[in-house]
Amino acid sequence: MSSDSGKSGRERVILHCDMNGFYAAVELLQRPDLKDKPMAVSGDPDSRHGIILAKNQLAKEYGVVTAETIWQAKKKCPQLVLVRPHMEKYRYYCGLINEIYQRFTDMVEPFSIDESWLDVTASQKLFGSGRQIADTIRRTVREELGMTLSAGVSFNKTFAKMGSEYKKPDATTEITRENFRELLWPLPAGELFGVGKATSEKLRQAGIFTIGDIAASKKPLLVSLFGKQGAVMWEHANGIDDDPVALYDQKEPIKSVGNGVTFRRNLTSESDIATAVKALSDKVAGRLRQHGLKAGGVKVDIKDPYFKVISRQKQLDTTTWLAEEIAQAAAELIRASWRAGAPIRMLTITAINLTDQLFQEQLSLFGSDSSKREKAEKMELAMDEVRKKYGNSTIGFASVMSNDLGLGEKESDD
Repeated sequence: MSSDSGKSGRERVILHCDMNGFYAAVELLQRPDLKDKPMAVSGDPDSRHGIILAKNQLAKEYGVVTAETIWQAKKKCPQLVLVRPHMEKYRYYCGLINEIYQRFTDMVEPFSIDESWLDVTASQKLFGSGRQIADTIRRTVREELGMTLSAGVSFNKTFAKMGSEYKKPDATTEITRENFRELLWPLPAGELFGVGKATSEKLRQAGIFTIGDIAASKKPLLVSLFGKQGAVMWEHANGIDDDPVALYDQKEPIKSVGNGVTFRRNLTSESDIATAVKALSDKVAGRLRQHGLKAGGVKVDIKDPYFKVISRQKQLDTTTWLAEEIAQAAAELIRASWRAGAPIRMLTITAINLTDQLFQEQLSLFGSDSSKREKAEKMELAMDEVRKKYGNSTIGFASVMSNDLGLGEKESDD
């Protein structure tokens, strides 16, 4: 049931399905005793400084929100029940949910562990309109898995995604060429898909407050402020998005994932290098997890102020998608190949020799602290969820978030 809308000229019909409180919903399947109690999944229930990863509807009604600390949530809701995350369960149910989606179309593109886009343009003759398909999917997931989702229906991926966010829980919102200005343009600029906290603030400083303001702005102005991201913002606000939904089993093979920065000032101290390596590795690791890949090796490219470049790489004993392990390998390469104190103008860290065999790992001959890796994996996956919902600048390493090196502004992805 692959779509041929591009060839036929038919209007595309795209769905975005977003599970409601996914982590909490999965935990409630095993803990029905908590169904009528406010509960939340948290990073470290034993620590007041742990963060809330997901919450059920009852906790939401008390004002508990994702990404706040446990002590803040407990202050709002003293009777809040906390449970630890179980990523293996979430991955299992993610597979079941996407199997349901594939009953309606083979064009299913997972966006994260609890979200997917579906192109149902060619499925309407069998299953009805886009809204009808969305409602059928919501009912099927509720009846078969005991969970709910919100769905957006639109003519492109951006608006379908925003439709799934528009009304929750367990709802379908259709955004059409006729109503998107009325529904979306009055919303704050930060509500546009792809606009994070830092970009939203920069837009505010430029006198651009709503999505409608973005749409009405001059495209060259946005490009001057944000580069190519500005052009994309303008197009998305105006309903221009031709990005196709990928086939579920035909993902474009990714050979490497890298991130590089030309710094505001040269790196000279060990602390400067450590901060840069941590930030770049965090970005690379997050993109690996987004694509469901692990790295078998790490490569670093170093450029000095005179534009001399060296490249070094190494194989890893165990494949990884963890920032800490990528950073450790990168730091070892830099120490072994770059003179201490020599200035660094630009640094790129790249994950190479990628694999999607996430669970078939060869352990080091010297053993592996599996519990430590599991804890790190849970923490970094939790950070992914927080960033996905609230922006990349919401959570991160303190030393990186307060840097003066220009990290996080104009990074180049490979």
